[in-house]
Amino acid sequence: MVFDSHAHLDNIKFSEDREEVIARAREAGIVGIINAGACMQSSASSIKLAEEHDFIYAAVGVHPHDAKDLKAGDYEQLAEWTKHPKVVAVGEIGLDYYYDLSPREIQKQVFISQLDIARQTGMPIIIHDRDAHGDILEIIKKEAKGLTGVFHCFSGSMEMMREVIKLGFYVAFGGSVTFKNSAKLPAIAAAVPIERLLFETDCPYLTPQPHRGKRNEPAYVNIVTEHVAGLREMTMAELSAVTTANVKRLFTKIGNKC
Repeated sequence: MVFDSHAHLDNIKFSEDREEVIARAREAGIVGIINAGACMQSSASSIKLAEEHDFIYAAVGVHPHDAKDLKAGDYEQLAEWTKHPKVVAVGEIGLDYYYDLSPREIQKQVFISQLDIARQTGMPIIIHDRDAHGDILEIIKKEAKGLTGVFHCFSGSMEMMREVIKLGFYVAFGGSVTFKNSAKLPAIAAAVPIERLLFETDCPYLTPQPHRGKRNEPAYVNIVTEHVAGLREMTMAELSAVTTANVKRLFTKIGNKC
């Protein structure tokens, strides 16, 4: 009974068999999926998916890759979308200094503006952080007071994880925690306070072992959960019960429906 707290089922890589992928998730016992927006178009698509499937929820937001493309009125549209009963978060938002597809100052401005939307609408946030740990923490400490959310696909250090937890945030792990060359993540996943732990796929990306190199999908969140359960010396059933409860507590609209 695992919850995939971050997916991109609207991605073009699912165009030919999206409904089959969703059906496999149900068959695999996935109790819920949050489809995260990455731009205005994908945010709208996430809402449509959530409307079509009772166990899919949406997050709306603009990824740092697309920060440079925001237009006048987009912030107002994002705020309006948060009123939808199946929109559960603002995200994914944040900073990406690995690809730098948008200028860093624009990334920061757009991130801060979306934090303001979350504050005004009372929504949790889903944070994308790649090679931008220092700036992310600085902005969160200054601009995200009173907010909560999750650092998705966590890639920071043990020290950063502890700092994130102190700030009131959750930490999510995906397929990368299963990679053979993932030196630090297993220890961090084993150390996160269990009440702040989430699992995700980030599909179609970051496919876990032993399927690495193939397209990821929500059913594979079971693999991630089982792997971390082993690290924490728990059964998968025990861990999935806690982490699903964590999802419902963080994303309160989901908790109210379940």
